[in-house]
Amino acid sequence: MRFRLVRYFVLTSCVAILAVAAVLVYFQQQQADLFRSVQSEEAAFFGEVQTQFAKQQEESALKDLLAIHEGGNVNLTRLFANTLWDQGLSALLAKAGAIDVSQCRSIPDQQTADGKTVAPAEKKACFAEIGAMIRSLPEFAYLNDKVYRSMHRSSVFKIKVFDTRGVTIYSSEHAQVGDDKIANAGFLGAMVGKPTSELTHRDKFSAFEGQVENRDLISSYLPLYGQDGETIIGVFEVYSDVTRFLGRINQTQAATRTAQASNLQSIEDASDRSQQRIDGSVNRLVALVLGLLALLFIVLFLIVRRADRLLRQHETERARNQQQLAQAEKMASLGQMVAGVAHQLNTPLAFSKSNVTMAMEGMRELSTPVDVAARLAEITRKTEDDVVTLNVAGARRRLSGLQLSGRDVDDMRTMLGDVLGGIEQMSEMVTNLRDFTRLDRNKTVDFDLNKSLRNVIYVARSVIPTTITIEEQLDGMPILNCHVSQLNQVFLNLINNAAQAIGQDGAITVASRTSDDGIEIRVRDNGSGIPASVLPHVFDAYFSTKPQGQGTGIGLSIAREIVENHGGTIAVESTSEQGTTFLVKFPQATEHARIGLAA
Repeated sequence: MRFRLVRYFVLTSCVAILAVAAVLVYFQQQQADLFRSVQSEEAAFFGEVQTQFAKQQEESALKDLLAIHEGGNVNLTRLFANTLWDQGLSALLAKAGAIDVSQCRSIPDQQTADGKTVAPAEKKACFAEIGAMIRSLPEFAYLNDKVYRSMHRSSVFKIKVFDTRGVTIYSSEHAQVGDDKIANAGFLGAMVGKPTSELTHRDKFSAFEGQVENRDLISSYLPLYGQDGETIIGVFEVYSDVTRFLGRINQTQAATRTAQASNLQSIEDASDRSQQRIDGSVNRLVALVLGLLALLFIVLFLIVRRADRLLRQHETERARNQQQLAQAEKMASLGQMVAGVAHQLNTPLAFSKSNVTMAMEGMRELSTPVDVAARLAEITRKTEDDVVTLNVAGARRRLSGLQLSGRDVDDMRTMLGDVLGGIEQMSEMVTNLRDFTRLDRNKTVDFDLNKSLRNVIYVARSVIPTTITIEEQLDGMPILNCHVSQLNQVFLNLINNAAQAIGQDGAITVASRTSDDGIEIRVRDNGSGIPASVLPHVFDAYFSTKPQGQGTGIGLSIAREIVENHGGTIAVESTSEQGTTFLVKFPQATEHARIGLAA
């Protein structure tokens, strides 16, 4: 079967181009995804940076706001203490501090379900009584009046004063007077000289101006120092309204977030435009590469098609040359066979010609007796008497030369019998030649290989030297569907090669048998063998070790091709100075060979 180069190239090239296109599309998609991922990560990073920056700005603004108001509250506390110290604050601290709260403190706190510690109602009621006692002091009313007048219409919404025990001795919200803040973190911090402030939002809040709603407040716990400026005698808690300031901060943050969102959108738009440009560039590049691949495919297709044509021409020429060489090989073999057959035909032809010549001479000597007998028979037919008188005077001279006897007639009969035997021998030879050549060489027929081998051996004996014997070892063989003339050519070639390897004296064995693998035919000789360096090349076309002009080197190559076309194999084994064996195997059932039952 001829290898279809163009079809193979088209199929493999299409597969390769599709694979390359798939890889290019994959990498293009990967590159686009990578760029999109990088752009998304950069946008996310930029957004996170802006968010962190805005958060830092907000935290910084709140810290600054807390610091500013805390500083203001510290100054306010100092001013408040200095102003009110002599106007009742010191007296209130002294009298409130004299009230015993140990009984209230002795009431234990309770744990809630969520683990918080709260004062029970009894404890709260106890401290409420303490608050009522403090509010009943005249110094409380005096101080309260001063505080309201001082803080009216200011940003301070509430003021509390705690003594060193944590008891609320004053609050602008009177209901909180007497509250216990001993555990409050802000109070504890202020008691060690550390002001503490925090920003809170209250939905409702009791201020100097009354009840207010939705306010942002800064509560500061500030230490209250005595006249010496070092001793902490209490704690101030001041609530300042920063709703307006915080609103401005929130407006600034909202503007910042709006700008941030706008910047992020601009970045995303720029990324999308960049992505579109990159996708367009990559798509153009992929299209260019695919176009170049298509152009390359067309060019290579033309080159391969041209090469395929050249290869087919070369193959045709090679097949033609091989056919011519095979024909020459066959003609050479035929010439040898014709020479051998002519030699074998000459022997029966020669003695047949001699016997016929001698018989013709004997026939000439029989002409006179035959004439006399014919004359006597004519006379006998013409007379009715039993006695006939012959006048032999005229025929005496002719009859006197007759010396024939019955033995001479027997000799002529023997010579003619020998001629008939020679004709039968020549007829047998012609029959074997006809079976060897077989005119049905273009058709496969069911044939007995043993019969084919016998025909080949018969013809080979007329070709090879008579000093070389051919031994037949033919076992029972099944019928093989084959080209008989082609297999005859194979077997004759193997026998001729064996005879040439032997030289003058030797023996060739032709054996056939049926094995588990199929049919086996062996042609074995006892010649000098094939050198090990030559053995791998014996089936190569145009390889020959014979002198120039004595062989074409394609006999065994053609033999292998014929055997393989029949679905079989041919192998060679050779040992130096011991001979060579060619083994031909045919399967019992293949696409090319069909075995039937022997008739």
